[in-house]
Amino acid sequence: MTTTLRQYINGQWTNGQGAGISTAAASDAQQVIARGQAATAEQVQQAFASAAAAQASWAKLPMAERGGYLLAAAQHLREHSEQFGEELALEEGKTRAEGIGEVLRAAQILAYYAGESERAAGTVYQSPRAGEQILVTHKPLGVVGVITPFNFPIGIPAWKIAPALVFGNTVVFKPASLVPLLAIRLVESLHAAGLPAGVVNLVIGPGALGDCFLADEHLAGLSFTGSTGVGRQLCAAAAARGIPVQAEMGGKNASVVLADADLDLASEQVLYGAFRSTGQKCTATSRLILDASIADAFLAKLTGLLDAWVTGDPLDPAVQMGPLVDAKAAGAARASLAQALAEGAELIYQGRGPAQESFMAPHILLLAPTEAGRNNIAWREEFFAPILCVTVVDGREAAFAAAQDTQFGLSLALFTRDLSAALEAQNQLDVGILHVNSESAGADPHVPFGGAKASGFGPKEQGAAAREFYTHTTTVYLKG
Repeated sequence: MTTTLRQYINGQWTNGQGAGISTAAASDAQQVIARGQAATAEQVQQAFASAAAAQASWAKLPMAERGGYLLAAAQHLREHSEQFGEELALEEGKTRAEGIGEVLRAAQILAYYAGESERAAGTVYQSPRAGEQILVTHKPLGVVGVITPFNFPIGIPAWKIAPALVFGNTVVFKPASLVPLLAIRLVESLHAAGLPAGVVNLVIGPGALGDCFLADEHLAGLSFTGSTGVGRQLCAAAAARGIPVQAEMGGKNASVVLADADLDLASEQVLYGAFRSTGQKCTATSRLILDASIADAFLAKLTGLLDAWVTGDPLDPAVQMGPLVDAKAAGAARASLAQALAEGAELIYQGRGPAQESFMAPHILLLAPTEAGRNNIAWREEFFAPILCVTVVDGREAAFAAAQDTQFGLSLALFTRDLSAALEAQNQLDVGILHVNSESAGADPHVPFGGAKASGFGPKEQGAAAREFYTHTTTVYLKG
């Protein structure tokens, strides 16, 4: 069954007025999942105008009432989690279990922010003057633009849209054109919850529509997840207009396994970090740094686990890893792999998988712990694919130095039984997320998420940190 792709503007589902667009199954380009027409620049303008018209009345609602809509939408997602999860797996390529899990996580995020009305709304400070209090209150930005990537087609939109709404903003949302179906399902859930017209607007189309966001007079803030290159372009354009941006960008995350690590635990967690979701996570492990004393033993355990790792149809419950999002992504990954090998990387493991264009089996590359190895494309650039590069070092100091040898600073996993090593990593390693004895991927809705260095810009996402982006403060000097 093919779903009709439609835009959602001012509370109404409407056909796009642009060029025809369609999306196909990640594993089979001939299987069309959804078809319709893209939004035009004029429809983006309509979406922003609708959001602007709705914002004041939406912000006046009590926060508990705004949260009630999120709770109702969360329940709708739970009730349809199997259907939506299967559609996610079919469209994006992650396994059915991961797809259902992501839909349920989106519901959890909506429910978490629905509870914001029961948390502190501001701060009271002591005044140096008698009879006076100083209050710091939070107000919504206004109309927020949300631009999301393909790899978490409902999870990432949920963790941006939910806080935006509960803090009184209205939203214009553009998902990745590769995976619009789950964006439609999220907006359908909000619509089913009775969300007032104009509060959320969905526009589907090519990446160039993002330029229309930055040009719109009503835009008061932009939340973006995607590549570092695109993120920096958006940040520059927004800065020219004085518009705040929250950008979660690229990663080249390391897992560091020290000499004292539990190798059974570490090999399992590195496997999950590197190869779940076919490596298509900004927090995926793509660099592995091993202490020389345990390198051979660790790699034997990891490759043994990979020998039992099944790549195939994402809807098959026996499969652990599906295809990349499409044949173009798989082709780019193969080209990067070929370049890494040409630059001196050694292929030490290649798994098994289907022969179809969009599939890629797990690969492990060994890089020399030299300047040449550290200049290899596999060490420097994000592949977004099931390719893990390994280097071997002597001791903790060398391991931490290797981990820091990147422009990115999103996530890092450290495997050790030594508390002092964990504390040193916490103080020394410049990353937004540090996992000790667990995989590099993973994000909980109640704690900040985001990176350092080239991996992030602006306030962090999720948890209490979200309020720092989706609101601005007013300091009130109150004297009786």
